[in-house]
Amino acid sequence: MKFSTTKNSIINELGLLQGIVEKRTTMPILSNVLIKASKGRVELMGTDLEVGLKTNFEAEVRQEGKAAVNGRKLFDFIKLLPEEPNIEFVKKEEHLVVRSGESEIKILTAPEEDFPAIQDSGFERSISWNVTDFKEMIDCVLYAITQEQRYYLNGALLALKNNQLELVSTDGHRLSYTRREFEGLKIDKEINQIISKKTLNELKKFDDERLEFDFDDNSLFFRVKNRMLISRIIESKFPNYQAVMPKDNPNILNIEKEALVTAIKRVSILSSEKSKGIKFDLKAGELKLFSSNPEYGEARDKLAVDYQGQDLEIGFNSQYLLDFLGTVSSDRVIFEIKDENSAVLIKPEAEPKGTYLYVLMPMKI
Repeated sequence: MKFSTTKNSIINELGLLQGIVEKRTTMPILSNVLIKASKGRVELMGTDLEVGLKTNFEAEVRQEGKAAVNGRKLFDFIKLLPEEPNIEFVKKEEHLVVRSGESEIKILTAPEEDFPAIQDSGFERSISWNVTDFKEMIDCVLYAITQEQRYYLNGALLALKNNQLELVSTDGHRLSYTRREFEGLKIDKEINQIISKKTLNELKKFDDERLEFDFDDNSLFFRVKNRMLISRIIESKFPNYQAVMPKDNPNILNIEKEALVTAIKRVSILSSEKSKGIKFDLKAGELKLFSSNPEYGEARDKLAVDYQGQDLEIGFNSQYLLDFLGTVSSDRVIFEIKDENSAVLIKPEAEPKGTYLYVLMPMKI
């Protein structure tokens, strides 16, 4: 294998693969990137057996071939190279030699036949949607995904219907739901798939106007221009999120978002390290916030608010509140509360791009 290319052509593709290849693994081959050179293009592939990435770039290929090399070492070397006109790659026996100007590295290769096969897709379903909007939706659900033995909680539910895309995540204590309409999104039959947290994180790195989507019995496929992300399907049934959505909660708090965020941050300084609990004391026209810690003391704050409902005290995990508030674009948010023991529905006062709902269980303080 022998080819040459520019630093700009390869560095971004190698950078994307750093989120895929395994740094510490019982299978050494998974720390490698597979390089395949043929007919004016070079393809790069990486996988951790759950998520894979295929990408390619233009190159002057003088000898076709392939090589599996350590993805981190290759990236670190090329990243530090000067902006020379060309970088040359030559496979010599069991090494890949990378040379630019007077700089050279010789990396030991791994057996290419040991590299796991990565599935492909022809994207026959012709399903696609806007990348920028989708990345905003990912931000709305990513924080509520957990990592545990219940596999369905290790990702977010992707639900596709005619012109609509929904993302839902939950960790058992809270649930985040977002929905948007996408013009031209035509689905013959409703599609429901769970996307892993790692896949969602990698999709956030994609930049372009359109993202193509497809799936088979084993994998989900996402393609943006020359890059295709392959994600193993999480074989599990997502909880019935519609059943836990509070309805007709009578006590309504309408509050300015930034004022609430700063008050929560101030009061939570003295909250318990483990529970991060703070208490809301609600009365007509005012919200008092309170936290205490036996080791340090107490913190209090008070805000003038628009509150319609009965007087009540209710406790929350402060970080769970900040996670949601940090992704809200609206200047004001609305809390719909039933009582101190029932799930609370929180939402932006205005969400011009679609629907964004957050369901949060209160806590005893």
